[in-house]
Amino acid sequence: MLLSQCLGRAALVAALTLGAPLAAGAQDAPHDPRPSESRQAPRGPEGRRLPPDSATRHSLTLPNGKSLDFTATAGSLPLVDEAGKLQAEIAYVAYTVAPEAGRERPVTFAVNGGPGAASAYLNIGAIGPWRLPTGGDSISPSQPVALTPNDGTWLGFTDLVFIDPVGTGYSRAADGNGKAYWNIDSDASTLAAVIARYLRVNDRMASPKFYVGESYGGFRGPLITEKLQDDIGVGLSGMVLLSPVLDFAWLETPRANPWGYVLKLPSLAAGALERSGTVPTPALLKEAESYASGPYLADLLKGPSDAAAVARMTERVAPLVGLDAALVRAQAARLSTRSVQREIDRAEGRVTSAYDTGITGWDPNPDAAQSSFGDPQLTALQAPLTSAMLDLYARTLKWPVPNMRYELLNNAVNRGWSWGSGRQAPEVLSNLKSTLALDGRLRVLVAHGFTDLVTPYYASKLLLAQVPAYGAGRVGLAVYPGGHMFYSRPDSRAAFKADVERLYADAMKARDAGPAPAGAPAERLKDTP
Repeated sequence: MLLSQCLGRAALVAALTLGAPLAAGAQDAPHDPRPSESRQAPRGPEGRRLPPDSATRHSLTLPNGKSLDFTATAGSLPLVDEAGKLQAEIAYVAYTVAPEAGRERPVTFAVNGGPGAASAYLNIGAIGPWRLPTGGDSISPSQPVALTPNDGTWLGFTDLVFIDPVGTGYSRAADGNGKAYWNIDSDASTLAAVIARYLRVNDRMASPKFYVGESYGGFRGPLITEKLQDDIGVGLSGMVLLSPVLDFAWLETPRANPWGYVLKLPSLAAGALERSGTVPTPALLKEAESYASGPYLADLLKGPSDAAAVARMTERVAPLVGLDAALVRAQAARLSTRSVQREIDRAEGRVTSAYDTGITGWDPNPDAAQSSFGDPQLTALQAPLTSAMLDLYARTLKWPVPNMRYELLNNAVNRGWSWGSGRQAPEVLSNLKSTLALDGRLRVLVAHGFTDLVTPYYASKLLLAQVPAYGAGRVGLAVYPGGHMFYSRPDSRAAFKADVERLYADAMKARDAGPAPAGAPAERLKDTP
């Protein structure tokens, strides 16, 4: 799901140099959409370590009283070279519903981020038929891992396929060395190939096709869409980019560069609103946004030695973010994320999550000048999400993998990732603009949480403003209470589902209509609270 440590690398990353795509394809091994209680698929090429695919039927009653009958398939797609030699196995979980007569159900491919994260965050955290409740403002690694029917599942309006890139979940390179897959271009090429092969072997080429990616998975979205369009010949109807990075240069800047402080200030202000008992909304944060990119930026550019500028900023920033004026002044109104994590609740000896300032945990060294601590959200979720996925695979999906480690968040992938070389950090805004320009029917929703300091919503808001007029009405930004994983909050999960369902309806309508008329943009989707 998450960027993990990759944001720290972005400052060191030079420009993206795209290598040759990985020569790989998925063997044809379709799953039966109407299986018996459990069915196992053929094995495929020699050397496979993962068990045969398992398809099971399920019926759920959702919290709203509606019933949902579906097939779940857990298994893997083998990637082979032109000689038929196994290169990698890509694990996936697919949830499909029998279509109405004469209609093609949409199919959505879901990928998390990291790099190095499995798709469990989206699967049992956000949009799958089951979800793991994780509590409110504090998360316990030892919590129960029983899954409950998900009131926010998208399965009512689209089939879902959750994909784990090489090195995550149970996906592995055949030779045990995934380095060839751990770079921007090969990763996107491989995932595009997996999506295309899944569509072909399961006879879904005629279905409306969508993509959802979280965090670095959001960064992957425009790249995968472009590769599907240009290299493979598959067009997506829509993308949902959840807490994405669109340009790494914007999110990891040197301390002397003021831009990072500008982008985080509205999220810090949103956290202060929450701590005062007020739910953040776009309207309430409009003043913080205007100040951040206006007088605040102007004073930051004057430098920390300008006492008058520091005084002006302290007077505005301290009440805006709810922190002591002395602390703000000591940092010349240039608040570091790490200091904010400690200072928000220092009096109680607690630290806050960089991914959601509304989630806190105990500081292991509250009296120390500096403290090393795990993130109260990202780190605390590692145990319950891993255990819940293992239980789901073994008992519900009938696909146990006893002799392989399940990698929810693989730091080896993150540390081993190749970002390219050159003079600029990688970005995908240009790829997003290219895909929108090429396909006048493509719809995109970028979704963020207000209190996320890792991928602050204001960065995407300013970047999306750079999309030319041809994107009007087709690119929207939605911001919800919560952080990087805002979907853990019931109200935000419900609002997110409603916004996505509208986007799908619009995309399907555009898909079924004639060619999009030139020069007739619709109203751009507004921020949603």
